[in-house]
Amino acid sequence: MKSLLIKLHSWLNQTKKLDFFAPLLLRLYLVPVFWMAGTNKVAGFENIVEWFGNSEWGLGLPFPLVLAFLATAVEVIGAVALLLGIAVRWFSIPLMITMVVAASSVHWDNGWQAITDPSAPFANERVIDASNKLAFAKEVLQENANYDYLTSSGSLVMLNNGIEFSVTYFIMLLALLFMGGGRYISIDFWVERKLYQDKRTISHQKG
Repeated sequence: MKSLLIKLHSWLNQTKKLDFFAPLLLRLYLVPVFWMAGTNKVAGFENIVEWFGNSEWGLGLPFPLVLAFLATAVEVIGAVALLLGIAVRWFSIPLMITMVVAASSVHWDNGWQAITDPSAPFANERVIDASNKLAFAKEVLQENANYDYLTSSGSLVMLNNGIEFSVTYFIMLLALLFMGGGRYISIDFWVERKLYQDKRTISHQKG
């Protein structure tokens, strides 16, 4: 039994040869998330500035022009950096900060869930109330519309807009902060490799 476990563990260790796929897939997953968020801010930048600064129906943040510019730049440039695998660990930090700001200022009051599901953990009163409204909406549509057609592309859901996605992206970025862009398919890998080669060459020459 012990020898079998050793063999299985040894086989499992062989997968480390492909460990560069993990950070690569994390990067590629996050690229469209931040690219779309950033380019949407670019397209409606004036509205974003107003939303950042308005305390009645917006976020009521100080220096809205500066913060809107920084958020937009971080998301657009960060998406490109993740795609190319350049300065991944450095860019993960401001991107994580944007997720913290988004979670705390935009999504926090809505609880955890992104989509309302009263049977899921952390379902709060808002989720319960939203699910009741969704059930009522379904009844109305079933009675007054072609419900089969409306749901042919998927079930009707109600957005809760909680912190779930922000936290998920934060955790993915935190993983990239620790592991970097990964071997081979990132500019960081080749730059770091070149720097270490140069460093070893200089040390050898001095020696």
